[in-house]
Amino acid sequence: MSPLRALLLALSLFAATLGATGADAQTAEQMPATLIADGIEFDGASQVIEATGNVEVFYQGSRMRAQSVRYDGVNDTMVVQGPLSVIEANGRTVFFAEFAELSADMQSGILQSARLVLDRQLQIAATEINRTEGRYTQLYQTVASSCEICASNPVPLWEIRARRIVHDQLERQLYFEGAQFRALGIPLAYIPRLRLPDPTLERATGFLVPSIRGNDLIGTGIRLPYFIELGDHADLTLTPFLTLGQSQSIEARYRQAFRNGFVEVDGALTWDDLTNDDQRGYVFAEGTFDLPRDFQLDFGLQGVTDRSYLLAYGYSDEDRLRSHLTFSRARRDEYIEGGLTYFTSLRDGDDNRILPNRALNAEYTRRYTPAVLGGIASLSFSTHAHYRVDDTDAIGRDVGRVTASADWRRDWVLPAGLLLAIETEVYADYYNIREDSSFPDQETRIAPFAAVELRWPWAMTSERGVTHLVEPTVQLAWSDDDTALIPNEDSAVVEFDEANLFSLNRFPGNDARETGRRLNIGVTYTRTDPLGWSLGVTVGRVFREGGFGPFTPGSGLDGRQSDWLLSANLGLGQDLSVMNRMLFDDAFDFTSNELAVSWTGEAHGLTSRFTWLRADPAEGRPLDMAEWSFDARYDFDNAWAAAVDWRYDFVSDEPTRAGLALSYATECVDVEFSLSRRFTSSATLEPSTELGLTVALNGFGATRDGRRYDRSCH
Repeated sequence: MSPLRALLLALSLFAATLGATGADAQTAEQMPATLIADGIEFDGASQVIEATGNVEVFYQGSRMRAQSVRYDGVNDTMVVQGPLSVIEANGRTVFFAEFAELSADMQSGILQSARLVLDRQLQIAATEINRTEGRYTQLYQTVASSCEICASNPVPLWEIRARRIVHDQLERQLYFEGAQFRALGIPLAYIPRLRLPDPTLERATGFLVPSIRGNDLIGTGIRLPYFIELGDHADLTLTPFLTLGQSQSIEARYRQAFRNGFVEVDGALTWDDLTNDDQRGYVFAEGTFDLPRDFQLDFGLQGVTDRSYLLAYGYSDEDRLRSHLTFSRARRDEYIEGGLTYFTSLRDGDDNRILPNRALNAEYTRRYTPAVLGGIASLSFSTHAHYRVDDTDAIGRDVGRVTASADWRRDWVLPAGLLLAIETEVYADYYNIREDSSFPDQETRIAPFAAVELRWPWAMTSERGVTHLVEPTVQLAWSDDDTALIPNEDSAVVEFDEANLFSLNRFPGNDARETGRRLNIGVTYTRTDPLGWSLGVTVGRVFREGGFGPFTPGSGLDGRQSDWLLSANLGLGQDLSVMNRMLFDDAFDFTSNELAVSWTGEAHGLTSRFTWLRADPAEGRPLDMAEWSFDARYDFDNAWAAAVDWRYDFVSDEPTRAGLALSYATECVDVEFSLSRRFTSSATLEPSTELGLTVALNGFGATRDGRRYDRSCH
């Protein structure tokens, strides 16, 4: 019989017979089965269909391929000769076997000399597979592994041998009985009963990947994270950290997603002998919620029992904690924000009682396009208040401020390509000062600004397509001298760079305003090459008339003329970028210098930064600062990779941190070994060295992104 006639016969007879023998013929007729084969024979008396040669059966999304199929219409069963394969409707469950006896819907039956492959990751070989109702699959005398096995790799990196495995397809769980874990063929552990998620399950209550950690201060121990599913939108992870020393910890992470936001809480509780405290711990929480009328609520909570806990246990490198509650709304021409903030310093020598660590802030900004003047204008209103616990005069100063401001800017294009801009701005401040007799209780200030800016961009494109752009800029700015006596608490540190070379006010906060007449000049050169690389250079300086301005020597802006600003950046395609920014005077004495290099590729990544700052006690820097950081990674092949990081302090002439990580990742296992050393110390914390080891068996739980494959068969 020809394939065409076999197909026509399958469509007309096999599907109808399959449906007629079922308990509900009408349902079967609505979703008939389809049989395709090289040859089909039908016996109407016995209701038997025999199909041979390249047989394919399709039923409700499931598909079976085999060499021959004998269908018994009376018993509604199939006898299948292999090699055969059954692919379920979800496409993530596949059976292979040499022989099978199955029900007509392929949801029940027995498969011999069979394999089960789940989500193209985990494969289980068994002498016999018994399927029941399309939900439970029992496998006998099994070997389970997610490693590729072939002639070149006959022994998997790991395997689990078991007397029986039950796969619950509805709950997506695997139950092992009499399990034996082997690595490279060597038995390592015997587990009478074991439950693991199958690869299709993303969230399920159970243990996660453990890790071993050794620290010369804390001791050597193991982390055993346990994940608890609290419904579809919440979960809790508890991680005991058990060591051989005197330190024992319990870590926790709680997450919950809401219709309009999320909440995450992380924390830990520790019992150790490193301090005089019986218990130590921390809690970090964050969340965000969408509110009506486009408002958003953000909050964060950061708290710790002592200054050295976070660094000692590796939870965070933060030396200043911030808790906040903020309401905000951002629209095209409007921004609203208000909130409370609480800071806690963990730095040695900082007294939180005399720091302004309680703050209230609110801001409203509206942008306009004036019909008569043209250009863009905006109005802003803001308020700020901070509070100190200490009430000692001058030391416990508390300040409240209300500010209103307005600004306007318009640009014109003049003949010969000149660009002219006029910019104005005015601030009105009201201050209320308490607990400091050196300042008046109340103070007001009006600070107007005005500037005229002229740019003349020159552009040229060569025959090879290279683009050159030179843009000299001159800005004449003025702001009123103000004699108001106001404490400067939010503008003590000023950064002078190409971003604020032509700013009206270079102070980052509101307590200080740049005053007097000044001439800001600069030239920017940009070269873009069609071969994929570019170069940008900016040179600029500020000249003042009269006063020297309230800038510190470390800012590079003090004196009648500022330091020279020179910034350059080089980009070679998407892989390599180099940036250098420096401030120096006429004698080439440097105030600051920063060099950053980034080099990335498919198999490598490197980031390095060197920073040098001149000492400036007014900015809280009594000594010069010179630091170098280096981070690099390299993928040796499809499986092996290494990463290294390094921090060095040239002033103290010693490293501050160093780390090395080596990883091996294939289709069936992820192994990571790490070694790190922290050289810094404090009054309560000594330098420490830490070792870490994590081994994860792939194939259980959701697919992990970024996995590399090495042990594949070709």
